[in-house]
Amino acid sequence: MAERPPTLQIDDLAEPRLPHSFREMAASVGPLARALPWSIDGAMAQAQAETGLADFGDDIFREPLSVALASADTESRLSSMGRMGFWSQLIRFLRNRLLIEDYVAKHPDALEQEVRAPIVIVGLPRTGTTHLHNLISADAALRSLPWWEAQEPVPPLAEQGQQLDPDPRVTRAAEGLAIQHEVMPLFNRMHDMWPEHVHEEIDLLGAAGSTMYFETLATLTPSWRDWYLATDQTPWYTHLKRTLQVLQHQRGGTRWILKSPQHLEQFRPLMHVFPDATFVVTHRDPVSITASFATMIAYSARLSRDPVDPHEIGAYWANRIEQMLRASVRDRGLLPEAQSLDIHFDAFMKDDIASVERIYASAGQPFDDRARAAMGAFMAEHPRGKHGRLQYDLADFGLDRTELRERFAFYVDHFGIAPEGD
Repeated sequence: MAERPPTLQIDDLAEPRLPHSFREMAASVGPLARALPWSIDGAMAQAQAETGLADFGDDIFREPLSVALASADTESRLSSMGRMGFWSQLIRFLRNRLLIEDYVAKHPDALEQEVRAPIVIVGLPRTGTTHLHNLISADAALRSLPWWEAQEPVPPLAEQGQQLDPDPRVTRAAEGLAIQHEVMPLFNRMHDMWPEHVHEEIDLLGAAGSTMYFETLATLTPSWRDWYLATDQTPWYTHLKRTLQVLQHQRGGTRWILKSPQHLEQFRPLMHVFPDATFVVTHRDPVSITASFATMIAYSARLSRDPVDPHEIGAYWANRIEQMLRASVRDRGLLPEAQSLDIHFDAFMKDDIASVERIYASAGQPFDDRARAAMGAFMAEHPRGKHGRLQYDLADFGLDRTELRERFAFYVDHFGIAPEGD
């Protein structure tokens, strides 16, 4: 096994050391950022012009995207690069929505696809969900969402009806990740990414119009958060299922492996839209989660904020994590016992394959030698810590371990979570 890079602690969260090329670009985009038509109508017009399409389908996207735009504009203190990035993501979601609707219009039988008994991983970031998602997705018997497909679920009109190898969407995804790696070379230590790696369905929820992803894009969006938490998300989860049907119609598969942290506070919409799903709820010491996740958000904020305030970010996300954990305690009983199980981080780290076997047994999914071999091959190619590990420090965010222990005691006691690092 190749020697792995040494463990590091990120020491430039508040004052990022950025490549000269990125700083030059950031200095030049101010006029472009100020000229953006920062409204839902302006975004829709741009997406229509870029795709050559006009039909967005139903209008459930208008209200949440309008709220997200206003929150990002007035509360997030985005830099010029941040405004460009947020707008670009919004346009991507609207382009994807147009292309999905166009595909359904051309192939109405796509909506006859059966999305059968998905396996849904539900848990906060940094609880082992990514590794678990990767392992199960290595099994070809299940359908997963690769990064490139999440970015562009349906190809542009000019690329449709052609056998292109490689798919230009894969190439574009690789180019985008290369830029990300140049600006954030340590990100892969927290979340390894490559064009074919499996991704969450937050981008598909973005095309639906409502996704917690907006909170990470703009870092601090209290108005968006409040709208999102006060609004039944079932319509957007229903649109997510519609998109899964389109993806199945394009590339096959019937049983999905899904995953997103936002599901932790959306058990009711999940049960409504996927009543036959198996739910895998992951758990870890929330103090460790907070330190790790705040680091990821603060490190990513160099793309969108100048200056970056780690203390502000830490306070916001400690509160959000508490909200999500309270929702999970409140609503865990909504998930039928026969269709759900809990996976604790420490047990998963000791024997990940044993945890997968438990999940397969609960889901009625055969765990055969082929599946075991595929997961073994994945782990051999992508061992945990492949790019090196990071050391996390709550002090970077002005957070106190003892105070967090008290805040999160309700969750730790309810689920019997083992504390870490005390």
